[in-house]
Amino acid sequence: MITPKACKECSFITENEKCPLCNGETSKEWTGYLIVMEPKFSEIAKQLGINHDGQYALKVR
Repeated sequence: MITPKACKECSFITENEKCPLCNGETSKEWTGYLIVMEPKFSEIAKQLGINHDGQYALKVR
């Protein structure tokens, strides 16, 4: 089973060791889950600085 990881820089959730969006380091230690489908219309995405569709962690350690 593959463990999802979250980027320490942008919080994007991926299965990779490096984030495909910002090339940042990923961590297995994260909490919270947010799915963004159209960031340009989402107030939450704007507040969190999210510019791409995808799955994001709310807190990454």
